[in-house]
Formats: sequence, C-alpha cells, structure tokens
Amino acid sequence: MSLFASVPDSHVTRDRSRPLADRMRPASLDEFVGQEHILSPGKPLRLQIERDDPGSIIFWGPPGVGKTTLAKIIARVTKADFLEFSAVLVGIKEIKQVMADAQKAREMGTRTIIFVDEIHRFNKAQQDAFLPYVENGSIRLIGATTENPSFEVISALLSRCRVYVLNPLTEDQIVLLLQRALADKDRGLGPLTLTASEEILRTIARYSDGDARAAYNVLEVASATAAETENREITAEIVSDAMQRKLLKYDKAGEEHYNLISALHKSVRNSDPDASLYWLVRMLEAGEDPMYLARRIVRMAVEDIGLASPQALAVTLAARDAFDFLGHPEGDLALAQAVVYLALAPKSNAVYTAFGAVQQDVATTSADPVPLHLRNAPTGLMKSIGYGKGYQYAHDLEEKVADMQCLPDNLKDRRYYNPTGEGYERELQKRMEEIRKALKK
Repeated sequence: MSLFASVPDSHVTRDRSRPLADRMRPASLDEFVGQEHILSPGKPLRLQIERDDPGSIIFWGPPGVGKTTLAKIIARVTKADFLEFSAVLVGIKEIKQVMADAQKAREMGTRTIIFVDEIHRFNKAQQDAFLPYVENGSIRLIGATTENPSFEVISALLSRCRVYVLNPLTEDQIVLLLQRALADKDRGLGPLTLTASEEILRTIARYSDGDARAAYNVLEVASATAAETENREITAEIVSDAMQRKLLKYDKAGEEHYNLISALHKSVRNSDPDASLYWLVRMLEAGEDPMYLARRIVRMAVEDIGLASPQALAVTLAARDAFDFLGHPEGDLALAQAVVYLALAPKSNAVYTAFGAVQQDVATTSADPVPLHLRNAPTGLMKSIGYGKGYQYAHDLEEKVADMQCLPDNLKDRRYYNPTGEGYERELQKRMEEIRKALKK
C-alpha cells in the first residue's frame, strides 16, 4: 500500500541515506526533548500514553517540534499498526478502503493508528470520511497541524479528539539535540568525529527559530563540509555557507548584546532614524529575542520622548502587540516602524528626570504625614480632629485650581517636573504657567 508508511524499524532508522533529522527522531519518550507541559510525569499526554488511552488526538504547533515523532512513539508504545496519510495524494475512495481494512484488523485484535500530517489540508468530505471509524473505535486518529484546528478541522471530528498545543523548542533544547547528533555513532554524525563549539550550535539554534528539523538540516550540510577539512571542526564560516546567510557576531548574554542595544537606544535618543533602523535589524538578524527589543523600545518612549510626544507610548505598545500577533518575520516591520517614529519624535526626559528626583527625596527625607486637608474623613471622629478641614474642591472654583499645599511640609514648594519646549511639552509649559497665574489671583 504505497500511499502509507509504517513506523520504521531500527535498522531502517540507521540507514545513512535518510536525512539526519529522520535518523535522529526519538524512539521513546525518554529521548524526546521539549513539550514538558504535556509530557512531564503526571502531565496529560504522558498519562494518556502510559495508560494506553485509545482516544484520538490532534497536535497543533509550528514545524519541527515533534508532532510526527510523538505519533510514532505512541504507535510503538501501544504496539499499533501505523499508517500515514498524505493529504495531497489520498482521496475519499482510498480513505474508505483503509478504514475498512482497519475495521477488519480490529476484529482480529490489531489496533491501527492513522496519522494525518497537516490535517487542515484535508477538505470537509475527506475529514467526514474518518468520523464513523473514529466514533466506533476502529482507528485511533492522530492529526498534526500548524493551523488553528478550531478553524481548520470540522467540529464533529474536533469534538472526538483531544487537542494538544506544542510549543517551539527553546534554544537550549535545540543545542542539546545538535550535541546528541554530533556524538551519536549509531544514528548521528559520531563516526565523522567532528567538533563544534557551543557558540556555533547556538547560532544554528537561533537560526532555526524553534524548529529542530531546520537545525538538523543546517548541521548535516555543515558536517559534510567540515568532514573534508583537516581539523574536522564546524566553524562559523562553514555554518554561514550552510545557512546561505552571513553570520553576525552576537552573544545574547554577553558584551555584544549590551553594545548593540546601547547603540540602538542612543541612536534613537540622537534622532537618527537610519542608525536606529540599522542597529535594530542587526539585532533581529543575529537572533535577538524580538520581545526583548519590544520592551526596550517601550522604555525608550517613556525615557527619552516622554510627554514631548505622548502618543509615542501608544505607538510602541501597539508595535509590541502587532509583533505578538504577527510573529517573525512579519512583525519585525512593526518594531521598525516604532523605532523610526521614536527617532523622529521630539525628545524630552523631563518626566524621567522628575521621577528620579522624587525617588531621591523619598529615599533621603523623612516620610512626613499627609497634610490634614488632603485626608479623607469618612467618620465623625476623623472629621472632628481636622481630617479634610480646609480642603477646596477645584471643580467649584472659577480657575479650577485651588491655592492649596499638596506636598508634605518638609517638601513644600518643591518642583520636580520641568517640561521642555519640545513638541507637546510646549503646551504643557503654557498650562503650568496658566496654573501659576491662577494661584497668584
């Protein structure tokens, strides 16, 4: 039955004509890396596998995180026949034929797992064809999809399956997988006796963006080149050729990380949109966490632009949300737009400076009590001892401002906020002058 594939035997897995990613596919839960939220001891999928629960499953997650691997592990653990569908090659006629064969196998005591990769590519009629056999237990359906199953899988089938969300692998997890591949003499690259620094493996991991298959593919191409060199080392130049892109010197936990973010921040502060864009793209292309950049961009809005352009904070928060919604690489442009806006916006650190001055006073002066006229007086006793006495309700006054001390006595007349003449702060300067004139009246 050429349309389907059984779970490979161990000797097939060792076939070195197969891609490294396929050879290194974990054969058991103990080998599996990642998805601890559903696979750690006591977690739902782990329990379902260990209890040999026959329920059908849909795995939803990005490419290269283990959806197919988990399906094959389940087949091994449950000793079930494993058949894999291709949404491109299989029509309703073939589906019904296999379903009938699975039903006969069940009557003879054999269980069948039907694995449908990219199940969202099956149309409604094809998905409908599975329903009666999932319902009566003739098959155990395991679907995998990169799309939201709520929109792509028919509700009748979805209601009969448990949906597990799989997350992108972390950088550390991919580095671990690459180290295993380099050392494994049976399935991996061990016989080549290659070396690669952890920094090089982290570069590959950052490039793969949580996709183990992509990382394995780069390592496999790089290893073929390194095996021809005298010292048999996978270098930055070799990895750069394998990825077909320039490798940028970068260490997310080291000096270069701080150098680049400093360059970005200071370029924005100096109103240089070109340099700001350059440093932003340098960091993105080197593999920096975009959400870290989003947080720093928001910080720039409140530290260096402030009330000179109050909408700067809204722009940067919207950019963060846009990236969170779009992801990489589409969301990168939202961060770029925010950076250019900040670079060209009028600048003021008046609020930042005022906040620091207040912090200094809070830390170095005594915590004087709140003036009585500013205190609330919810009880008769509190009112009788002066709470609220002398308070003036600003809305009742013609100028909407009362000549009333609002700081504690030890800081009376202290001024913290001094708006600049930049952007909207010119309007704030005028407003503060109007308030002073009103108080003099």
